[in-house]
Amino acid sequence: MILSPSLLSADFGNLERELAALRQAGLSWAHWDVMDGMFVPNITFGPPIIRRLRRESPLFFDVHLMIEAPERYLADFAAAGADLLVVHVEASRHLDRTLREIRRLGMRAGAALNPSTPVSAVEEVLDTLDLVLIMSVNPGFGGQTFLPRSLDKVRSLAELLRRRGSAALIAVDGGVDPGNAGELTRQGADVLVAGSAFFHFPPYAERRAAFIAAAPSGRADPSALFGLIP
Repeated sequence: MILSPSLLSADFGNLERELAALRQAGLSWAHWDVMDGMFVPNITFGPPIIRRLRRESPLFFDVHLMIEAPERYLADFAAAGADLLVVHVEASRHLDRTLREIRRLGMRAGAALNPSTPVSAVEEVLDTLDLVLIMSVNPGFGGQTFLPRSLDKVRSLAELLRRRGSAALIAVDGGVDPGNAGELTRQGADVLVAGSAFFHFPPYAERRAAFIAAAPSGRADPSALFGLIP
């Protein structure tokens, strides 16, 4: 299981310190929630912040674009240092073209599904995907309650990936905590994104251990697909 703490719940005034603390605690991923105030009712950070922190951190930058027409900014996020760029199915009119451009720019490509968007929405682009992100809350704000029906969605996606022979990872974001982490990985989740359920419970090494104890991986080593150590 890969744990990707969402910096949406970190101390915005000390992001460099927060990233260093994640690395010290044994984390290898950091999740950036980029919001534009249009696709979701919130505004966070963009390429300049990520570019500045990229110089300070070797962590795998998992960048989730909750913005309208994300294809306008793919090159900017590549230049800023994103390792994985996730765009929303609902926000990209030409999804296949967008995903291929992300890969051409040297990043891993991901697609996110809102709670009301079916798994079938990514079926035609599986060959261009490294990760599918299932939103288990309605996106826009941290600290929301996990939607239980997301478990069925994870299972359906895992079945689809198996049928199609896809090695794409399954990520889940929204209301994830040690209480539901085990069931999520049993249903097929590889990457768990946790914000307030992680950052509000220091020390981070102990919180990471709690997630790992609750959610042993369903795959032998999902991070090996990205050449990373969990």
